[in-house]
This record gives sequence, C-alpha cells and structure tokens, in this order.
Amino acid sequence: MDTGLYNTSTLKYEHISKATDNILTYIDERRRGISESLQTRWKKYNDMCMGGIEPNTIYVIAGISGSGKSSFVNSLESDLFDLNPGANFVILNFTFEMISSRQVGRKLSYKLNKTTSELYSGIRGKVLDEKDYFKAQEYAEEIKKQRIFYVDVPGSVQEVRNTIVHFQEHEAKGKWLVVILDHALLTKGRSGDKEREILADLQYMFMEIKKFGKNTIIELSQLNRDIESVDRITNNFMHYPMRKDIFGSEAIYQSADYLMVLHRPELLGIKDYGPYNLPTQNLIYLHLLKNREGGVGLIIFENNLKHNRMDEYDLKKDNDQSNLF
Repeated sequence: MDTGLYNTSTLKYEHISKATDNILTYIDERRRGISESLQTRWKKYNDMCMGGIEPNTIYVIAGISGSGKSSFVNSLESDLFDLNPGANFVILNFTFEMISSRQVGRKLSYKLNKTTSELYSGIRGKVLDEKDYFKAQEYAEEIKKQRIFYVDVPGSVQEVRNTIVHFQEHEAKGKWLVVILDHALLTKGRSGDKEREILADLQYMFMEIKKFGKNTIIELSQLNRDIESVDRITNNFMHYPMRKDIFGSEAIYQSADYLMVLHRPELLGIKDYGPYNLPTQNLIYLHLLKNREGGVGLIIFENNLKHNRMDEYDLKKDNDQSNLF
C-alpha cells in the first residue's frame, strides 16, 4: 500500500476534480444499491449510522470495564457475516485483551444461548452434555468459514500499522478490510512513552489507514474515572457520558467519525438514570457522541451479556417515554 505520506519532502496532493468524481461515484452507487453499508442486527443503530458499518470510517466504542464493549464488537463481528453474505470483506482483529480462542468461545456462547461457564463446564455438577457439544461443533464449523484473522500479541503503533499494510497486501487484496482493535490502551509504546502520546500516535495512524483502499477501523477504548465519582453519580444531570470522559479525548474525538460510549449505570448503583429518570436494571445505554454524517442520540439495549449478546430495547413499549426517542 503506497500511501505517499512518508515522503520526507512533500505530502501527496490531488486536484479537487478527483475528489468530486469520487463522491459522485459514491452517491450513484449508493442510490443504485451497488455500494451498501454492512448491516448489523440493530435497526436503530443502522438508522443512526448510515445503514450500519461504512468503509473509510473510524468507529470508536468506549466504556468503563464491564460495560459490554468486547461483547458488543464480538457479536457485531459475527453478525456482519450472517447478515451480509454477499459482501466481499475480511476482518483483522487485534484482540490484545483476550486470547482468540476465548473470542470464539463467546461466539459459541452467543449461538448456543449459554453462558461461557456452562459452555466450559465451569459450574460444579453441571457438565455440558453431548447434544450441546455436538451443536457447538456444528457452529464451530460455520465459524471456521468466516474470513476473520486474529492478532493475539500486543504490539506498538508501528507494528500494528505494518501488520495492517502486510495483511492488506496479502490477505485482503481487492477486499473491504475491517480492522478491529481491542483495545487502544493496550497498544505497546517505546520505553518512556506516555499513554496519551501513544494513543495520539495510534489515532494519526488510523486516520492514515482509513483513507486508502476500502478500510474500516473499529476501535475500543476506555473512559477515565471521573464518571464514577460521587458527584457525578448523585447528580442526575451529570450521569450521561461526555467527551471529556473518554481517555485521551482530544485525539480520540478528532479521529473518530462515529464516537460511541456504552454505559451500564447499574454498575455504579444508579437506579434512575439521567434527567428523565430512565430505568437501569438489566439495561445498557449506547450514547452516540459524534456522528460526522448525522445527529447524536442514544440507543437502549437489554443486557444479555451472560450470553454475549445485546438486544435493542424499546422503552416506549413499557413506559410513557414517547417524547424522548
């Protein structure tokens, strides 16, 4: 992938006519159905985010520990193949936080509707029976056919970039490449480098990578501890996550085309969430804080993380909240 961005004397430039031709081609292909987003199973998410997952786009999903970030992306990864069978894409997943076999275990948990403890016979006196094991084998054979490649070993920003470039040239040539990084703060730095500097370098690298070929970046990140403070928890008007809550917020916010925060206020002991006193029991809130192509807002999910899935929840069915969504 010859980007031209590492020339020591000049940066690459093009006449506006090329950019104009490119956007007209994109508009025409979208209206004719030639170019389509990769759909997710979350209708509200698709409606808010240009139909699903777009090429040449960076998605950042942040949250506190236990908010469901990894499960969200793991189920998204599987759904992209199930719901877009004709799309020519491949996934490169930098799974720095969890070994790849456990990622597959989560997929099997999702498919079998069993907890990973049940799947791994981790509950005393409850061993996975033969019938369920055969089902797991059947799903495993389906999963093996998916074009997903894992990188288990954490690396530096330069090593991540080199891996993406090499992968694009050898495994993803002519295909839509979806890069997943779980998560940003586990990227290794040179001795003495500070976390925020490494994070900024990572964002600049992703901004470069997204512009060449047909690449999508899905990046997981963390929130800082301020959202867990007593002052925030006891003030309903301070419950919702804000831009400043994201670790390295300036670099993250600048680079992201879509910036989302998954939040489980229930983890913080909050029973009435935000200024409208929304319920929290077994619910996860996705706050869309930045959207280059549209408005911001929130989506509510039912918490079924024990089976590694999140299902859209319609609050209006159970509550008179029609003015909120």
